[in-house]
Amino acid sequence: MTMKLRALIVDDEHLARQILREYAHEVDGLEIIAECSNGFEAVKAIGEMKPDLVLLDVQMPKLNGFEVLELVDPPPAVIFVTAYDQYAMKAFEEHAVDYLLKPFHLDRFKKAIEHARARLGERLPEPAQLNTAASLPGERPDRIVVKDGSKVHIIAVDKLDYVEAQDDYVALHSENKKYLKQQTISNIEAQLDGARFIRIHRSYIVNLDRIVRIEPYSKDSRIAILKDGTQLPVSRSGFSRLKSIM
Repeated sequence: MTMKLRALIVDDEHLARQILREYAHEVDGLEIIAECSNGFEAVKAIGEMKPDLVLLDVQMPKLNGFEVLELVDPPPAVIFVTAYDQYAMKAFEEHAVDYLLKPFHLDRFKKAIEHARARLGERLPEPAQLNTAASLPGERPDRIVVKDGSKVHIIAVDKLDYVEAQDDYVALHSENKKYLKQQTISNIEAQLDGARFIRIHRSYIVNLDRIVRIEPYSKDSRIAILKDGTQLPVSRSGFSRLKSIM
């Protein structure tokens, strides 16, 4: 007996949703339980409906597919549906992620569904890491998404003052507000532009534009003074990085 799959379609294009829905009718045991036209709807629907599988468009306004997955826990099985370029294809293949490259035909759709069935329960790679891997060389995200209960905050990278490690979380400081995100500081460091954001300490990454001056703190340590008066510790290796850039 074919295992039944409860699937959610997420795509901002009506025609794309229609094609997925029509193809799904040709697959035994695949039930489309809902459709979403944007990432915010998808986050809500995934949290409430707990689908077995999500057919997820990557390129959407407001929230892209990777950002949707960052905001749901635990993430469901996913087949990415995309018109992305060769870098994304390489990233998907290296991470063994199922994907459909637009335009695709019914046979390719069926193969992706069967592959997804066989891999149900496997852990997805970190969405933020996959987003970085799928980007063009040198391309960096211009925003960071954070879920706070039922709210979703979108932080512009340009407005990010500094990042602080807090156990398994990072605290993102922006415009006198703090947002907690379950992500390692090393992971978020890899996402940020290294010419603008410097790891000055094992627990801190700072926006270079926010630094007013560096002052001695003790014999072997220093502190960075930010424009708003915040003081952050600077390690020896962090100071070396600052000297090489400033």
